[in-house]
Amino acid sequence: MAIKHGVLAALVWAAAVLAPVPAVPHAPLPVTATGGYSPPWAWPLDPVPALLRGFDPPAQRWLAGHRGVDLAAAEGTEVLAPADGRVVFARRVVDRPVLTVDHGGGLLTSFEPVDPSVAVGAEVRKGTVVGTVRSGAHCSGRCLHWGVRWGGRYVNPLNYVTDRRPSVLLPVPPERTAAGRDAGAHRGRRAADRPVRPAG
Repeated sequence: MAIKHGVLAALVWAAAVLAPVPAVPHAPLPVTATGGYSPPWAWPLDPVPALLRGFDPPAQRWLAGHRGVDLAAAEGTEVLAPADGRVVFARRVVDRPVLTVDHGGGLLTSFEPVDPSVAVGAEVRKGTVVGTVRSGAHCSGRCLHWGVRWGGRYVNPLNYVTDRRPSVLLPVPPERTAAGRDAGAHRGRRAADRPVRPAG
């Protein structure tokens, strides 16, 4: 029976570890030589900012929601290109300046409120300064709103800069399981040896 459980545990472990990891659209999940995760993009702020408000897309496109993330940033903070791309939009929209970079493959990054330091058509490299945080919209003077669209649909920007792979639970080694059973049995014996207080 113990052998069957050991074989079953090994099969479950192999299936969990060797199963393909779902990837973000057009964003591979690179792994470093040491086995650690290396995100495909860089954060648009340096150092890594605090997250003030997360991604909360609406159930339907026409409904209200939060189609990006708000990152803590004071006015005047430099904004960096998270990946290589080409600037496709850089002007005011109603009450705030907006910058959009096309990364290819249907991926677009938008920042607001950002005063761009690059012109439309400019090629930008990952990590280069593309503008500075300004006032406007709901992020006025305190944060940077970062949105990412893939194929016209908003996706979570954090998918590209953090390790979002699912956690894998590994099986407990047989010797630990046996030790746990022995400890449980020992605790049971000690409980059985204790005097029972009479009711009432």
